[in-house]
Amino acid sequence: MEGDIRYYQRRACEEMRAADRAVTELARERRMQLVDLYLQRLQALNAPSPFEDDSFTRIRSRTGHQSAFAWPGPDVGEGSRL
Repeated sequence: MEGDIRYYQRRACEEMRAADRAVTELARERRMQLVDLYLQRLQALNAPSPFEDDSFTRIRSRTGHQSAFAWPGPDVGEGSRL
């Protein structure tokens, strides 16, 4: 059986791909809402995001909503990557 964290990570990735393929803006927005939902659930489980840190700029920046991609992370040295 698939665990919660793996499920939410997989679904977030699937919805992101579906948003990239969406034909209409309405369909794209709905898919991005689902991505946000799955990422919020991952955050509640203290699980890592399946996306790179700079991916959050793709999420509804034009609407002013705070994205679930913008997770607070541990302070690491400048220039280092996790």
